[in-house]
Amino acid sequence: MINKLFDMTGRCALVTGGSKGIGKAVARGYAEAGANVVISARTEADLKEAVGEISEGLDVHVSYFVADMGDRAQVRALANYAIETLGKVDILFNNAGSNKPQPLVETTEDVWDEILELNFTSCMLLSQELAPGMIERGWGRIVYTSSVMAVASNPGRGLYSATKAALIAMSKAQALELGPHGITVNCLAPGPIATDLPMSLLNDEQKKRFAERTAMKRWGEVEDMVGPVLLMSSDAGAYVTGTYILADGGLVCRTFD
Repeated sequence: MINKLFDMTGRCALVTGGSKGIGKAVARGYAEAGANVVISARTEADLKEAVGEISEGLDVHVSYFVADMGDRAQVRALANYAIETLGKVDILFNNAGSNKPQPLVETTEDVWDEILELNFTSCMLLSQELAPGMIERGWGRIVYTSSVMAVASNPGRGLYSATKAALIAMSKAQALELGPHGITVNCLAPGPIATDLPMSLLNDEQKKRFAERTAMKRWGEVEDMVGPVLLMSSDAGAYVTGTYILADGGLVCRTFD
């Protein structure tokens, strides 16, 4: 029974931001569970390397498509490629995103537009492209990568937090729309995960402070995110929709130091 709940044999999944970090780890998790997978990112060399790692030792289809999720035409091209290559897309892990911290009074319109397009609009567009097929088949899973910073924030992170909170709000409406068709829509809200993005933005003292504020006293690893996403992407999560899993190591448990 348990094995069947997480069995993805015959399912087809698309993972954006799949060449590194959480996206690559989840894509490997999907493949190990039996799913065929397409990953996307902007850099072909990274994608080629990731495909090899994701498919190693497994008898599933894994391929890639180079796409800038900030370009709407490329978002639609990615959807078309995934459908043509896999025959269908049952599972969408809308994971691509970025962060360019700016205080309110220094926020430029260019950065605002760029991050809003990448973190939020592209996710809606990709779901819009793939949801009709899920509706037709009567089964689907959409998972967005939100963030602990959707429910808490820091100075200079207003734009990032806004886009990640918007994903949670949008997923609730989509869950209501798509639920009658056997489709769930949820968000993963990671806390401090040791990926390239936070490691490049934070100094050593900030990294140490983040770790100390978690209940686990450590940064999360990308592998820590695979279980929650597999739950939301499989039959195990058939009655979980319109919500988010806060996988933050207990970061927001604390009130005051």
